[in-house]
Amino acid sequence: MSLTATLVLLVASLALAVFAGWRGALPPDPRRGVRIVPWRFVMLVSGAVVFFAVIHLGALFGAPVR
Repeated sequence: MSLTATLVLLVASLALAVFAGWRGALPPDPRRGVRIVPWRFVMLVSGAVVFFAVIHLGALFGAPVR
């Protein structure tokens, strides 16, 4: 994957993680019904993608692998 694609994926997944963290932290509203999107799980998955994108970015810049 190229540097540009990695940076786009990193920024997009970081923005999604922040948004999902904000939505997951909101208190439940019983008048609106059940939450359809599991925001905490979305935050966890996008955080994992951020982690792997940072590792891949380091590999692109030549960080040593141990």
